[in-house]
Amino acid sequence: EKRTMTLIEKNGYHDSVYINAAKIFQGIHTKKHKDRILVRYGDDSVSPMLTFKDQYFQRVSYELAFSALKYQDLLEEILLDSCVYPCHSIPDELTSLLVVMLYDLQERKFQAREIFDEEEPVAEVRKIEHYLYSFRTKLAAALARCRIKHGALSLEYFLPETIRKQAQRASALPLCVWINTFKISLQDVFGDLKKKGFTRVESVSDLDRYTYCMDQHCNDVLVFPSSLKEELLNLDLFADCKLLLQ
Repeated sequence: EKRTMTLIEKNGYHDSVYINAAKIFQGIHTKKHKDRILVRYGDDSVSPMLTFKDQYFQRVSYELAFSALKYQDLLEEILLDSCVYPCHSIPDELTSLLVVMLYDLQERKFQAREIFDEEEPVAEVRKIEHYLYSFRTKLAAALARCRIKHGALSLEYFLPETIRKQAQRASALPLCVWINTFKISLQDVFGDLKKKGFTRVESVSDLDRYTYCMDQHCNDVLVFPSSLKEELLNLDLFADCKLLLQ
């Protein structure tokens, strides 16, 4: 049975990912000056307890939190413009969850999330999800107004130019992958990748589509083209943590 990891991201995340992402966001969100605070995030003086099912859940939790951080101002503007926030039934302690789930909802074009039968439901997540989804039309309209107001062709245009350029450079960088030698040998990795249609080349300059090379300085690191990220994460080697994306 083929296991997939990235499909989950396209249809939404497990409840635990939203909870962990909200806890991370709570600690890293940009704090506004007192006279400019319109969205309140509750107390963040206590370090949150984070529990991850595995490395994949850890990675996507941090990715979701930092994505929400990049667009914090926009997400807050959408919540305020749509009048979805403030809401007396949602305490300040759940505002971070509201923001990270709003980011994910707009990423899914305001479509419903796929619910996974095997997961344990989290009451706070389901509450925020139901609340946001019930106002999806107002939220989508608020996003459209923000895009017109700022002349933004896409979400990335809300970011400062320096951050946009950093993101573009990062997306073009080759992918570095650690071989977990506690679980698999280098030769077995090479053999498995060959069966999957990958060809080993000599250097980074030779990378092209389904190819990879050894890192020049670390003999347990492989380098792949940046375009292969989604396909790599669908391999059993990653699902079994035999290969780890840096």
